[in-house]
Amino acid sequence: MSRLSAEEIVELFEKDISSRKRLAELLVVEPDIRLAIINAVIRDVATKEDIEKLRAATKEDIGKLEARINSLEMTTRRDFEGLKAELKSYIDEKVNSLNMRVSDLYGVVKASLITIVITLASTILVPLILRIIF
Repeated sequence: MSRLSAEEIVELFEKDISSRKRLAELLVVEPDIRLAIINAVIRDVATKEDIEKLRAATKEDIGKLEARINSLEMTTRRDFEGLKAELKSYIDEKVNSLNMRVSDLYGVVKASLITIVITLASTILVPLILRIIF
């Protein structure tokens, strides 16, 4: 009679489902083995207390995240308001600069028109006056 190795025994149980079930039933009826199995399983099972601790930790983490999001939102709003004020100031400065340039241009055009009118008037009126006088 040949001796089976542990590896061969495991392979036989892997192939034979009914024998594997019978072995499990035999092991479970032994009080010491059953207690060892239960203790091993209990170590892997979460208790209500574990779940409650996890729930409380999750709520705390969510609360911290909400506070952080609110803080970031306020900071972002403040930054946008600052940018908006800077942009408004910049645009106002540029508009004022353009107003001054347009005003200067208006003055130049006005002076040019006056000069043109005087030149035209003198060109037309001087010969008329000279005719009237002489």
